[in-house]
Amino acid sequence: MRLTFNKHEKLKSQKAIEQLFAEGQSVSAYPLRLVYKKNEHGLKVGVSASKRNFKKAVDRIRVKRLLREAYRLNKSMLIDHKIDNYTLMILYISKEIPDFKLVDTKMKKLLSKLKDQLSN
Repeated sequence: MRLTFNKHEKLKSQKAIEQLFAEGQSVSAYPLRLVYKKNEHGLKVGVSASKRNFKKAVDRIRVKRLLREAYRLNKSMLIDHKIDNYTLMILYISKEIPDFKLVDTKMKKLLSKLKDQLSN
């Protein structure tokens, strides 16, 4: 399996994002929070870092890059357990700029929590 994060996997639709936050469920592993909802279009993932927490755009972009990379490396956890046809939004909710090691370990924990919650 290739560890990629292609255009067709990215959540871009404003309508889908609004519906996700209105109707979705969430799971968290501080400093990450994941909002998810079942869909019929395959796995779609978005990442976000709040402007309230990171005033400078370079900081927000850095955090989002770290989130995308951690997801890309660990998305096999979802695919191996047949978790497709979901819309996911990964949010970074802390105010400190993280290092990759922290984001990676928390992403693994977050995805395993999601896997456990969906298997119940």
